Amino acid sequence: MRYELYYWPSIQGRGEFVRLPLEEAGADYVDVARGPRGMAAMLSFMESRSEKNPPFAPPFLKAGKLVIAQTANILFFLGARLGLAPKIQPGRLWAHQLQLTIADWVAEVHDTHHPIAGSLYYEDQRPEAKRRAADFISERVPKFFDYFERILQRNSKRSEFLLGRQLSYVDLSLFQMIEGLRYAFPKTMKKMEKKYRRAIALRDRVAARPRIASYLGSPRRIPFNQEGIFRYYAELEQ
Repeated sequence: MRYELYYWPSIQGRGEFVRLPLEEAGADYVDVARGPRGMAAMLSFMESRSEKNPPFAPPFLKAGKLVIAQTANILFFLGARLGLAPKIQPGRLWAHQLQLTIADWVAEVHDTHHPIAGSLYYEDQRPEAKRRAADFISERVPKFFDYFERILQRNSKRSEFLLGRQLSYVDLSLFQMIEGLRYAFPKTMKKMEKKYRRAIALRDRVAARPRIASYLGSPRRIPFNQEGIFRYYAELEQ
């Protein structure tokens, strides 16, 4: 099956959490909005009144006649199909639970630079962003890392992955979180990485996987920039 991924063409954003499993699995997929007339096709699809289950916003995925939206929901669908999630229900639900936790983390990253409203420019909410980022760095980042580090520590005798012996889409998502945080909060991450050695080791294992390494070095991997979820503002680390 050829999958059609619909997401903004100039940012990693939430779409990157879907791209990584597709790349790791060597799946046949097209990043629609990055192709000719792709943005028009994506917007037209979202605005269509004939679509039975229209997506609220990108990313969304077309798989045959199915249209699946919301990042965690897409990954729940793709996981077992791509060999990146357990096939039995308890394991699939555990993976989904972890992914939803990462989704909360992603939302909090976004709110460090847009704490008041997404419709306002960063420059219109700088004081609030600085206050929000300070709390995120001191309280929330350690709390999320502590949680995932604890899971990895619990698994350490039998596995180096979050779900067990096999790589899952959740491992790929934690990799992306670490990459994004390194870009947005480099000073913070430099200090914290010594404490969260298991999470960083997982990040390194993911980066070394042949298909992921090839993807990261290719033009398909959009560079981090100041339009995505992970943005670098030096003043937010002061």
